[in-house]
Amino acid sequence: MPEPASESPVVGALTLDEVDALAAAAHAGQTDRIGVPYVEHVRAVAAGLAPFGAGLQMAGLLHDVLEDTPLTADDLLRAGVPAAVVATVRRVTRVPGTGYEEMLRQVVTDHSATLLKIADNAHNSRPDRAALLPEADRLRLAERYRAARAVLWPAVAAADVRAVVAVVNPALLAELG
Repeated sequence: MPEPASESPVVGALTLDEVDALAAAAHAGQTDRIGVPYVEHVRAVAAGLAPFGAGLQMAGLLHDVLEDTPLTADDLLRAGVPAAVVATVRRVTRVPGTGYEEMLRQVVTDHSATLLKIADNAHNSRPDRAALLPEADRLRLAERYRAARAVLWPAVAAADVRAVVAVVNPALLAELG
């Protein structure tokens, strides 16, 4: 009998629900640019990755913890997060001194990291969220995210992009053609 979706396939590893709780604790008290609790962003990213399995959903939940919280990759491993999940999180984490474009070029060398970054970009690009930003920020970020999609989307199958975007930001489906 297959394992429930919330279970991790690695013995002793955290379940998806436990990783969600870890992400919620790590981002407790944080809000995004529009004042929404930050955990809602990582949950939206994870939801878009559901078609690709619990491991990628875990990475979606944890994708900002290394940048935005005191947690380290070693902390995640010690907590029971599967090594493959931590590797994906590390792949999408900006390293000081590495520009955004260079980070994207590194991300697209890994299928899981690319899907994760597509989901992150899609959520950050939602029109309802962007509308709440000051105009200058909205325009600057819209261009940044559009340029990122030009790098990310060609790196995976169009069906994979469509699967993520349909859940996270259906408004972007028009860009797929």
